[in-house]
Amino acid sequence: MKLLIVVAALIFAALLVRHFFFSFPAQKSADYAAESPEFDIRRAFDGPVEAHGMIYGPDGRVTSRFRAVMTGRFTNDGGVIEEEFEYASGRRQSRAWNIQFGPNGEISSTADDIEGRAEMEQSGNALRMRYRLRLPEDAGGHVLDVTDWIYLMPDGTLLNRSQMRKFGIKVAELFAVMRPMTEPAE
Repeated sequence: MKLLIVVAALIFAALLVRHFFFSFPAQKSADYAAESPEFDIRRAFDGPVEAHGMIYGPDGRVTSRFRAVMTGRFTNDGGVIEEEFEYASGRRQSRAWNIQFGPNGEISSTADDIEGRAEMEQSGNALRMRYRLRLPEDAGGHVLDVTDWIYLMPDGTLLNRSQMRKFGIKVAELFAVMRPMTEPAE
């Protein structure tokens, strides 16, 4: 019995080490400091950006696909990124990120379905966002801890990978490809 407890404790410790040091949430903005081109949220989301993406459930299977148009407008102090989603199911969703720029490069944001503030950090070609997302009631109304990473590619394409967790357990993942639109948004 003692051996079983020791083995279980070692497995648990190994899982904790993996989670905190070798996993998606363990990434740090500094990991991308030397990467280029340099990510600037004001340039990346200035004007309409089209996104196509998928949401994966906890079993790794695609549970939803979407198209979104995001339109950003910025000043020196902040800005707004308006998002319009259309899911393959026909469901539509809107969100407006109200962004504030701090004096020392910090970036934060609020939105109607975000609990508290989203904290953002740019470094090299990457943007990290952390926030608590409140799901709609028809999706359970749960509040999920979200970590978003958006990476800027040399051609201006943005790659977005997000993980959503509840009680530290991954419950969903999102992947999206975003590109500046050459024609006005519909």
